[in-house]
Amino acid sequence: MTVWRLDKDLWFPDPHQGDEDGLIAVGGDLSIDRLLLAYSYGIFPWYSFRDAPEIMWFCPLQRFVIFPDEVHVSHSMRSLINKKTYRVTFNKAFDQVIEGCSKADNRFNEEGAWLGDDMMRAYKELHEQGFAASVEVWQGETLVGGLYGVAIGRAFFGESMFSLTPSASKLALIYLANRLRDRGGTIIDCQFETPHLKTMGGRYISYEEYLKLLE
Repeated sequence: MTVWRLDKDLWFPDPHQGDEDGLIAVGGDLSIDRLLLAYSYGIFPWYSFRDAPEIMWFCPLQRFVIFPDEVHVSHSMRSLINKKTYRVTFNKAFDQVIEGCSKADNRFNEEGAWLGDDMMRAYKELHEQGFAASVEVWQGETLVGGLYGVAIGRAFFGESMFSLTPSASKLALIYLANRLRDRGGTIIDCQFETPHLKTMGGRYISYEEYLKLLE
């Protein structure tokens, strides 16, 4: 297994040559062009901004994904949707969502926190260029949850979500899946398995199947 060091040129190594945990490269930058190249192959930056001396790039070969038409909507979530307690919007408050993802539950101050100023700045730039999107969940005029990620073609690469009230982030994911399904979207890349995402319909596929879906 090999971890490559990136330079100023725009390139990434073959993910099959990376580490067992998916780490394939270090270094480089968070420029729009490099991020777009990375996500086109399912590669993403993930590192502790306080501890890591360089950017770390990951590409797990077993991909945890949600297919838009397979998202699980529980009875309780259906009841919540029907009550119309919350209002859901798209791309109305991207900056607020990414900052919420960074700071909710004191994440920013936790050991190993990865969503620092440089990362947030990079994804805000991606959003300004039309390559990153957010889903917002509102209670009245207060933002109580949401998610954001990178949108390229018919794929959505989920980055982070947060919830200040019960089930707000689940609601955001359901609305995202429905929006993608209605518009011909093929896949939501969850990057890593969590119990929360597994209950929502997440499952593993191979990197080869994943690449075919990205194409």
